Amino acid sequence: MPLLMACGARLPARLEWLRGAIAEYIDEEYGHQEWILNDLAACGADPEAVRRSQPALPTELMLAYVYDRIARHNPVSFFGMVNVLEGTSIALATRAAGTIRSSLGLPPEAFSYLNSHGSLDLEHMDFFATLMNRLDEDDDRAAVVHTARVVYRLYGDIFRSLPLAA
Repeated sequence: MPLLMACGARLPARLEWLRGAIAEYIDEEYGHQEWILNDLAACGADPEAVRRSQPALPTELMLAYVYDRIARHNPVSFFGMVNVLEGTSIALATRAAGTIRSSLGLPPEAFSYLNSHGSLDLEHMDFFATLMNRLDEDDDRAAVVHTARVVYRLYGDIFRSLPLAA
């Protein structure tokens, strides 16, 4: 949510139409962190401890990178991260939820977010494609592509940093 707000705040006037789309996206995404915290509680985690915790280094670096792209380069860069996260969600969310649930013996309540987002993110990707197809400046399109390439690497680092089962 804060990244969406940072992007919207820094968009130039020529991209006012995109600011409106970001407002819609904010409205739709608002509160999703609570959904995830509820899923973690169903796994036995303390949601308030998670809320106050420091993110893992790869997560912190990915977020810092996107904030930097928004603040110092081109705010449209944010959509490179959207491409990675929404696209990955479509490909993996529902399947990952089932695999993780069965391998760890967790309750179905622990996967409400992941189970809902595989199909929901199909709509998000259609919306994303519509927005990106409206970008008419090469610098904007290049910023999205560059950020997506870097975020793919950084997002992969998040998964590579997860501890392996014994």
